This record gives sequence, C-alpha cells and structure tokens, in this order.
Amino acid sequence: MADKKRRKPPLVADRRFPLGKKPAAAKAKSKRKVTKKPAARKRAPAKRGKRGIFARLGGAIRAMFAWMLRLIWAITWRAGLVTTLVLAGAVGYIYKDLPPVEALLDGRARGSVTMLDRTGQVFAWRGDQFGGVVTAQSVSPYLKNAIIATEDKRFYRHFGISPRGVASAIRINLSEGRGPLSGHGGSTITQQTAKLLCLGDPFDPRAGQTEREYERACRRGSLLRKAKEAIYAVAMEARYSKDEILTVYMNRTFLGAGARGFEAASQRYFDKPASEVSAAEASMLAGLLVAPTRFAPTNNLTRSQNRSGVIVGLMLDQGYLSEAEARDAIDNPAVLSAAAAARAGGYFADWVMSSGPEYFTRNTTEDVIIRTTLDRRIQASAEEAMQFIFQEKVKPGSKAQAAIVVMSADGAVRAMVGGRETRVTGAFNRATQALRQTGSAFKPFVYATALELGASPLDIVIDEAYCLDIPGSGQWCPKNYTKEYKGAVTLTDALRDSLNIPAIKTSEQVGRELVRKVAGDFGIKSDLALGPALALGASESTLIEMTGAYAGILNGGSSVTPYGLIELQLLGDENPLMGAGGGIGERVIQTPAAEQLIWMMEKVVSEGTGRRAAIPGWQAAGKTGTTQAARDAWFIGFTADYVTGVWMGYDDNTPLEGVTGSGLPAEIWHETMIRVQEGLTAKPLPMRAPIAQTVVEDPTRKKKPRKPLGAVVDQVLRDIFGGSGGGESPKPSNR
Repeated sequence: MADKKRRKPPLVADRRFPLGKKPAAAKAKSKRKVTKKPAARKRAPAKRGKRGIFARLGGAIRAMFAWMLRLIWAITWRAGLVTTLVLAGAVGYIYKDLPPVEALLDGRARGSVTMLDRTGQVFAWRGDQFGGVVTAQSVSPYLKNAIIATEDKRFYRHFGISPRGVASAIRINLSEGRGPLSGHGGSTITQQTAKLLCLGDPFDPRAGQTEREYERACRRGSLLRKAKEAIYAVAMEARYSKDEILTVYMNRTFLGAGARGFEAASQRYFDKPASEVSAAEASMLAGLLVAPTRFAPTNNLTRSQNRSGVIVGLMLDQGYLSEAEARDAIDNPAVLSAAAAARAGGYFADWVMSSGPEYFTRNTTEDVIIRTTLDRRIQASAEEAMQFIFQEKVKPGSKAQAAIVVMSADGAVRAMVGGRETRVTGAFNRATQALRQTGSAFKPFVYATALELGASPLDIVIDEAYCLDIPGSGQWCPKNYTKEYKGAVTLTDALRDSLNIPAIKTSEQVGRELVRKVAGDFGIKSDLALGPALALGASESTLIEMTGAYAGILNGGSSVTPYGLIELQLLGDENPLMGAGGGIGERVIQTPAAEQLIWMMEKVVSEGTGRRAAIPGWQAAGKTGTTQAARDAWFIGFTADYVTGVWMGYDDNTPLEGVTGSGLPAEIWHETMIRVQEGLTAKPLPMRAPIAQTVVEDPTRKKKPRKPLGAVVDQVLRDIFGGSGGGESPKPSNR
C-alpha cells in the first residue's frame, strides 16, 4: 500500500494550449496543409486509374506474346528435334552406303580413244579421256589453290554446305533478274562432288536412258534436288576427309575436249602431268570449271587466257600467290601444247572413229590407243593450201566448200580436209560423206579398160557429132564442153583435152559393163550409171573413193582400200587387238596398161586441161572433172609419192560460177602438192610411153588400112568376153 502511495504519476507533456484552442499562426498553418492535401488526394486517384488500364492492357499483351513465344519455342524445338533426327537419319543412311574413295575416282560411262600419227605422236582424242588418278597431295599446289580460290574459298571451314554462299548466290540471282535458284547456285565443292556422283545413282545403259539424259537429270536444280544434294554433301563430309572429297572432285569433273579430271586436262592441253603445271596453267585449268566447252583453250585460246587472268586475281586476293607470281602469270599466260594447238586431223580422226569397230571406237568402254597413217606435216600442207586459195582466189562471202584427201599409193591416208573449216570435230565430212557426180574425173577408167584390152594410147577415135538411141528416153546427142569437134584424135589427145565424144565411143566399144567392172574393182563402190552417160561421170562417188581408185593406177593397176588405222590396242597392253584394215588388194589391170594410162594422164597436166596443177621440177599426172551445170569440180592427180584428190562445190548443189576442175580445184591441188613435196627428191612417174607404129610401104602391095579401135576391141571381146554390155542412163554430166 505504502509502495502504491509512493509511486510517481506518469509523465505527461504539459498542454501548451487550452483544450480545443490553438494559436492563430498554428491554425493558419494547419489550414494551409488541410486545403492542399485534399486537392492532391482528389487528383491522384484519377491518374492511377488510367495507368492501371494501360498497365493491365500491356500486361495482357505481354502475357499473350510470352505465351506465343513459349508456344513457338515448344513447337520449334520439337520440330527442330524431329527435323534433326530425320536429317541425321538420312545422313546416316547415305553414310553407310558411301563406298571407299578409290571406287569414286573414275566414274566414266565410256572409255577413251587416243590417236597417234604415223610417228607415234598424239594428235587427237575422242571419248572420255581419263589421264589417271591424281590426289589433293599429288597435284601442283598452284592447281589445288586455284580450284579452291575459284570454287569454294571456305572449303576447309564448312561442313559440306555454306549458308553464306547460298545467301550470296540468291542475292546475285535476284539482282540479275533471275529466279533465286537460277544461275549461281552457291554450291560448295562438296555439293558439286555430290552432283558429279549423281547422289550415288550410277549410270546404267540398260535403263533406256542415254548418257546425256542421265547427266542432264543429275544436274537438275529443283529445290527438292538441292535439299537432297545438301544431305548427301553432309554425309560425304562425315565419311571422307576434306582432301579425299577434293580428290574425288579433281578426278571426276569434266574439263572440255573430252577430258575427265585434271590429269587428263593437263595432258590434253599442256602435254604434262597435273603435278607440274605452273600458276598460269593451273589458273587456266581452274577457269574451265565454270563452263568447260566455252572456255576450253582449244576452242578459243584468248578467251581462256582472259578467264585465267580472273582466276589469278582471285588467287592473289586470297593469298595463294604473291604479287610477283601473279604478275608473272598475267604476263606469261598459258599456251597449248603442239598437239593441242594444231588440233590436227579433226576430219581424219572422225573418219578413223567411224571406220573402226564400234565397240573399240564410238562406244568403247575401254581406253584404246590407235596408231594411224596421218602425217601431220602433210595435213598442215593441205589445210594451208585450202586456206590460201579461199583467201586469195574466192570472193568474200562465198559459201562454196572444198575437200582434200592425200594418200600413198597403197591407200594409206596421210591427210584429210573435209571442208573449209579445218579445225572441227563431228562436222560433215565432204571427203568421205558427200556423194557427188564425178564428171570427167571418171574418164581414166574408160581408157584403162580399153588399154587393158590391148588398145594403144595412140589409137585413133573420131571426135564428131554423135547420137545414140536410148530405149525409153529417145535420142541422146552428147556434146563436148567447148561445143566443138576435133575430128580424128588419139586416145591420149581425147583424155588430155577431156573430149566427151571419144570417151563415150570408147566406152560403147569396150562395153559399159566392162567399164563398170573395172571402175568398181578399182574401188568406186557407189552405184554406177547403166547407160552411155557412164563414160562422162554421171555416177556419184565420194572423194576418198575416187582418190583411192587413182592410187590403184599409180601403184601399177592393183586396187586399194583407203585406210587410216594401222594398229589398235588397249591402254597398258603390249599386243595389238587388230591391224590395218586396208591396203593393196587384187590386180585390176596389168602393169603395162597402168603405166600407159599414167603416161596419158601426165599429158593432161603438162599439156592439157590440168596445166594449172603442174609442179615445177616434178612429173605429175591427173584428171580434171566438171559436172553438168558446174555443180561439182574435181582435180585428182599424183606424183610418184602421193595421190591427192580435190573436190569443190556447194553443199546445196548450187552451180559454181566460173569454176571448173581445171581452175580452182587444180590450183588447190597445186598448192597442196608443192607444200607436200617440199624437201623431197623429185622422182619420175612410173609411166610407159607407147611405141609408135611405123609402117614401111611396099610399092608392089596395096596399102591395108589400120584397124580402128572398135574393130580391135570387138575382136578382143569376142575372144575373151564374148561381147560387150549395154544399158541406159540418165542425162550425162560433161567435162
């Protein structure tokens, strides 16, 4: 109790003002605060209400976007996972079937044919040439770097496809007004290799698809095909090393002129292995990759060199060449080897390919070596002669064509020009494919028949107006080219001046069938006319047939089969599979008759219609020929060493203007032979002059007239053949 009484009361602050009263200043201050705060409280709720609506709206939108992103992510990662698994499965499926690299290096569907001239030097290639396997390590470093700089500068950094390259290609295509997948493809070397392998689908000739159709299908550029190509490329990257992929690419790519792979191309263009090419040569080879045919140096060397300069610039920019190396490559561009530059024997090579067995030439699956009869010096002579005459003697713009064949007396073809364009492949060959009327170039076979039957070059025949009744056609009255008649002439004079009437009379007297037989035995296999116009060359033949027939006259009267193939063997084999398919055949006329005919034909060149063909210091023999309306003009002749035939005309049979066999064809022959005979020792022709018959008159006896040719021939025919043949013919050709 006491404690309670002693407890102090709680401390309470003194009231400063009476209860309920405040000083005026405090009241004023309080009043100011009261009046401001309510106003602030009234405005604040309104502001907070607007922000709340937008905040709630923004929150809803953010939530919706977040939901959509979560949905997209959910779909994307699942789809990505599925796609990845599918692609991985596809890659794995391809991966397990990829063969060893060695099985991919030579993927040719056909083999190659390499042709050697008579000295054993390569002059032509046909088919798919494969020079042998090269690797990324064995080729020249210049070549390896040129390929990478040109085709895929990030080759060693990507995994088979290059998204950056694809995007760049699409941009370029669109900027050039093409579709996104048309033109530049942005393909990596790996993708290009996949395309070369046709995505693992090999060519099967039994499938009814040609090789060209197969390759076209392999190069399809559809979106689906590109996708498959990309998958195949990734599988290759997983299966092979980068250098192995590059090796396959270098061995399978096509580089023009039939060359498959860089070794074949290097040998084809530069006559050296791919391991030895210089920077200039490497850049030219790499430049072929974009368009092999267009940039092939054998087609246009200047264009190929310009393209090579672009590649040198790329190599310099990417650090593969120093400034000095690049400058040297630009200043000294690559040039072709002698064989590639000459491109000798394009027509000749085509003829050899067409005349040889198909399974070893046109459709060979093996690599074949063919040794031929071609003489590249003579080939160059014929080409130069052709070009000289057309440049100097033929008016500009003329569409006239010409062909030349040069052969030895045994039928070995030494040169062949099948048209004005001499450096071609696969072109129409007028020397072997054009059937043309022979005109008076056929007349030597008429006189060969007469000489074989015992006639003399000095026998007399009357050149006069002459008509024959042809059953079913009426009367036929041929004329000489000059429309004049010379009366009594020798057979030699008749051939020298290319008179028509004596040739027809001689043919009729010895018998057309016998003339046909002699001409056919000499090698003129085309259908020969049946009627009297046979003597005037109304029949058609090819230049190589006619030249071969004249070779039979030069060799003493034996037939020849023109040939170009000497020996054929497979690459790597020592023993040939076949030998020459031509040469000297059976005797047609006796040697004395052939030698007398050569004597007669020599007069054509030295004194007659073929004087423009004469070669100073050389004996030459031959015969001119001009067909009806001058649609064909011929000169075929020979020296002791070579027989050369020349034809001139239009492909559409348009008549030649002012051209006969004694004109431009004789001049082409002359220009060819002076080049062919250059450096050779002149030899006499194997000819035999006839013995002139001398008659000693006996004044006590009555002079007996000499039997005319017809009587002599009729007697021989009765004794040997039992008569002469006959038949009809269409209208003749003349001179």
